[in-house]
Amino acid sequence: MLHVVQPVTGGVPRVVLDLIQQHLTAPDAPRLLVACPEQGPLAGWVTAAGADWLRWDATRSPGTALPSEIRALARLIARTRPGLVHAHSAKAGLAARLALRGRVPTVFQPHAWSFEAVEGTAARLARRWEVGAARWASRIVCVSEAERATGEAAGVRGHWTVVPNGVDTDRFRPEPPAHDVLPRARRAPHDAPPALAGTDPRAPLVVCVARLCRQKGQDVLLRAWPEVVRRVPGARLALVGDGPDGERLRAGSPEGVIFAGAAEDPAPWYRAADLVVLPSRWEGMALAPLEAMACGRPVLLTDVAGARESLAPGHRAYCLVPPGDPAALARAAAGLLLDAPRRAALGAQGRRHVLTTHDVRQSARAVAAVYRDILGAERPKCRESTTS
Repeated sequence: MLHVVQPVTGGVPRVVLDLIQQHLTAPDAPRLLVACPEQGPLAGWVTAAGADWLRWDATRSPGTALPSEIRALARLIARTRPGLVHAHSAKAGLAARLALRGRVPTVFQPHAWSFEAVEGTAARLARRWEVGAARWASRIVCVSEAERATGEAAGVRGHWTVVPNGVDTDRFRPEPPAHDVLPRARRAPHDAPPALAGTDPRAPLVVCVARLCRQKGQDVLLRAWPEVVRRVPGARLALVGDGPDGERLRAGSPEGVIFAGAAEDPAPWYRAADLVVLPSRWEGMALAPLEAMACGRPVLLTDVAGARESLAPGHRAYCLVPPGDPAALARAAAGLLLDAPRRAALGAQGRRHVLTTHDVRQSARAVAAVYRDILGAERPKCRESTTS
């Protein structure tokens, strides 16, 4: 079993790691291989988890090196001879499907469609590629019904399975009860991130955990922030993550915003937050809101693919705003910051929702069922070709 992964930062490698960790606990666990670049944390993560890492040098986006990246991946596949290849995200899906062209059972998981990330001619070319390349995927796994619908609307025809993202609900959990004796407004969480040192723990804290890039919409949140502070004096904002837009976002940031950098473990940030915001322009189904809800924190999301499906029933009225609308984002964020009882109720309900609907063990079992289904369908074909 070979996972091909690029990008190696953000939510995609965490999904891959969770899958590997869960699948390695199975009694009949196969040998698990992961082909990805050395840069980023994934190579070390998978090795520590007990899988085999294969170095595959590949850039995040297609470029002039793409032909050599495809040849290198084809050599890795020929050497390791996996029974199934699972390609994660657009770039890995591009390289793996061109390297294999259907010769090995292939699962493609977009983790948000490539044509949503670009505009104009680039979007048309990406859409045309996805439509044509679908024939080389034994299964297309989407993380939300909305992501599947987006693909179908673009003309992608394939054998679909929707497996909602899951998170580790043991790792992402509320603070221990002993720390809940005092109201949140009068204390800091026991594992508060060092970047909050020197700030007033009584002041409401909004946290956004995401790569600093156009997709995640931190620029919209920064435009909304002065109005939030006007309505909720003293409110604090922390952007947790790094990425290509970091310098630009810092240059245009209102005074006092905390740029915390990337956090290998974002759980302390979620637990420190009064509200977790993700103002994305597009998604498949983001991990950060699920992790925040698992920690018992209320979330505020933009109404993009997967957002509605990730929320608990009844939360849409309070927790969804239109994408790209700073005024709506500011009104909703301020309203939640000023309503502590509602935040507490949303956080508790969100935790229960994630436990029943988005536990990583459920997701891993669903993906394993996809593998079994594909391999079971392939075996008769192999026997026929052997005897013909």
